[in-house]
Amino acid sequence: MRMLAMSDLQLKGKRILIREDLNVPIKNGKITSDARIRATLPTIQFALKAGASVMLMSHLGRPEEGHYEAQFSLAPVAERLSTLLEQDVPLIQSWINGFAMEAHPIVLLENVRFLTGEKENSSDLAQKMARLCDIFVMDAFATSHRTEASTCGIIDYAPTSCAGPLLINEVEALTKIMNHPKRPVVAIVGGSKVSTKLNLLETLVQQVDSLMVGGGIANTFIAAEGYTVGKSLYEPDLIDEAERLMVTAKKRGAEIIYPTDVIVAERLSEDSESSARLISQVDDGEKIYDIGPDTIKHWVSVIKKAKTILWNGPVGAFEFEQFSKGTRAIAKAVADSNGFSIAGGGDTLAAIEIYDVANKIDYISTGGGAFLSFLEGKQLPAIAALEKFAAKQEKVT
Repeated sequence: MRMLAMSDLQLKGKRILIREDLNVPIKNGKITSDARIRATLPTIQFALKAGASVMLMSHLGRPEEGHYEAQFSLAPVAERLSTLLEQDVPLIQSWINGFAMEAHPIVLLENVRFLTGEKENSSDLAQKMARLCDIFVMDAFATSHRTEASTCGIIDYAPTSCAGPLLINEVEALTKIMNHPKRPVVAIVGGSKVSTKLNLLETLVQQVDSLMVGGGIANTFIAAEGYTVGKSLYEPDLIDEAERLMVTAKKRGAEIIYPTDVIVAERLSEDSESSARLISQVDDGEKIYDIGPDTIKHWVSVIKKAKTILWNGPVGAFEFEQFSKGTRAIAKAVADSNGFSIAGGGDTLAAIEIYDVANKIDYISTGGGAFLSFLEGKQLPAIAALEKFAAKQEKVT
């Protein structure tokens, strides 16, 4: 099935309501990373250039639904958008029952999570949103796994509902890497727990040629091979799962690659002393915080030979300099690779920004949970709703 594309519609003179993901990190009222805002600019500029009146809609943080909380206001986002677009982008506080925007070609609507019924996908709220526009554009892939009024419910009630360029590009990139990859395919998966990414690991082990596991996830695989991980974070109840995944990979002729040496310390802090250890040498009182130099060398060589690369999650506590070498090396290796590369996940995006490799990675996913859900083969509610709407339109015509 297919979705209607915003780029294929006549936008001139239309009121366009675009759901974007402007859920950016804010500290002390200041945006600390505007990567998600910048990702939306091509969609916004396309609509403005086409002569549409543009309304932007997004959530920010997790406020108590139905209540205004200043710390979750989109005011800083409106300010940054105004700078990036080089034109005023007013923030509309009270908008759900209608408002006048004749004086402005573009406005930003206040946090949708201030409205009662957003997270429960209230049909009444979705209908009110739909009445604001001629065309609804779902462009927030990162929220497409949520069945909410502003991401899913509105699609059934808007006069026309379509997908924006950012969402379409995301789906096409992920589909390419999962369904039609060039081989060998290498996946690098980091993170703290196997349990949070078990479905992803199960999917990948059936498709990739090499699956590298780092971070706390790797500790469970190391323990499954009979090594001690000291006081490191790991999940003893999932050792059997780790063993099963390694057997599955071997049967396919693939491999799960865990670290052979690691960087350890007694505690995680800026001033803690770190040491390199073979995984057979980790002491009972030590904690693993990064992959070691031998592992880095091996992993970089595997990535260099890959034709398709998927990266999700840092491989160590990269926020601290002494535990950052692994993630830095992986970021550089993925960026320098001649293969098609895609990276996603919140911490992964942070690492990409820190190591300044964004322009050398073929596709950077803005999604977090949606990114993982798509890779796991799950149906994303918003995309399913857009496909259903497009199918209805085809029947009418």
